[in-house]
Amino acid sequence: SINPRCSPPRKVPASASTVSNERRRNSVRRLALCARAQHRSPMNPDVVTVAIKGVMPTANGCAVFLGDDSKTFVIYVDHSVGNAIQMSLKGEKKERPLTHDLIGSILLGLGAHLEHILINDAREGTFFARILLRMENELGRKIIEIDARPSDSIVLALQHKRPLYVARAVFDGVEDMSEVLERVLKQQADETDESSDEDK
Repeated sequence: SINPRCSPPRKVPASASTVSNERRRNSVRRLALCARAQHRSPMNPDVVTVAIKGVMPTANGCAVFLGDDSKTFVIYVDHSVGNAIQMSLKGEKKERPLTHDLIGSILLGLGAHLEHILINDAREGTFFARILLRMENELGRKIIEIDARPSDSIVLALQHKRPLYVARAVFDGVEDMSEVLERVLKQQADETDESSDEDK
């Protein structure tokens, strides 16, 4: 199972480490399968469907708020990825392809389709994600899992209009930031109203 509050790694024999890594890979595969099932049936209990609720600038980057109707949590990203997320949310067109646009074009050229992203782990404040790609050709169908930063994964999911999932264990373990998001959104709304009054 996934523990979002893992203790620091301990030195273990090579054989034990191999078993541990294999168990983690199996856990990721199981969650990926659950996420695919979630896409077909929204009642799957092992993963949670989330959406972007807000992107706020911070001193060192951007805070990305994700969640559902019951809970909101935050992932901190750098300014460039935060801007890419905001541009994708607004549907803004770029004069030239940015990095994530290039990745999307490469996937398209290779005949790979983004199925979904899964935020599958969180350790010591760092989130981990998997990108699931589907490839189909005359030889058959293949599902590919790629380890990735959640920030990059989110941009790709938004660009391709694909679902965002979070492992239930991760979702249950993160702090609920719903009230913080509500205060920030209210503050932004008040500042916008003040600016509008000054322009009159």
